[in-house]
Amino acid sequence: MRRLLTIALATLCVVLASTTPASANHSWNGYHWARTANPFTLKLGDNTSGLWTGMLGTASSDWSASTVFDTTIVAGSTKPRSCRPTSGRVEVCSASYGNTGWLGLAQIWITGGVHITQGIVKNNDYYFGTSTYTYNNTAEMQHVICQEVGHTFGLAHQDESGISLNTCMDYYHNTSSTDTKSTHPNQHDYDELVTIYSHLDNTSTVGAARANAAPFGTPGSDENGTPRGASRERGSWYAQDLGNGDFLLTHVYWAPGL
Repeated sequence: MRRLLTIALATLCVVLASTTPASANHSWNGYHWARTANPFTLKLGDNTSGLWTGMLGTASSDWSASTVFDTTIVAGSTKPRSCRPTSGRVEVCSASYGNTGWLGLAQIWITGGVHITQGIVKNNDYYFGTSTYTYNNTAEMQHVICQEVGHTFGLAHQDESGISLNTCMDYYHNTSSTDTKSTHPNQHDYDELVTIYSHLDNTSTVGAARANAAPFGTPGSDENGTPRGASRERGSWYAQDLGNGDFLLTHVYWAPGL
């Protein structure tokens, strides 16, 4: 399993390193929700508060413009601080997770090598709500939640250089609430989702309770405790082998300059 996981992550790094604005292929290593028909509906559990609640609504509406799936916001099934996953859906949480260095993170649980079975998104209130931090603005908040929700569909980044491609799936840093670039998906995101979900599966992990669902893992650790993928400056990927052919992938969206 470790050899398979290493190969998968190495492939991801090659894809991301070769990404260019003109010819991006930003599937997250082919990870996707198994389903037997398109379009399908993915539930987003709302465990947010404050401004995040409206921003989750915006992100859900934005991503539902895809032709292959819709998202629907439902009541959350976890406590925001722990933000534990629910099989067959994505739990979206907000809380003050402390001085961790990250603004947001996304986790997806994988079975069968490529199939997403559950996901979570955490938005860290510690860095928002105070003028201490330069990224404390509503545009950066929308960027964070839009991107992390996007990762739970199997999307990676269109660009990691820091420029804006006018998509929330890039690493542009919104400097103020009026700097609203990179706060919504763009057409290439929708096109990539069509590519990711162009084939159908003979089973479904959407809305499905798995008796052998992968256990809750520790965010930000792989089998060696080593970050994989993008630079610590803006984002990192971590992998954790959960046994029985399952593994947990974490994307961490770091606060710039910390």
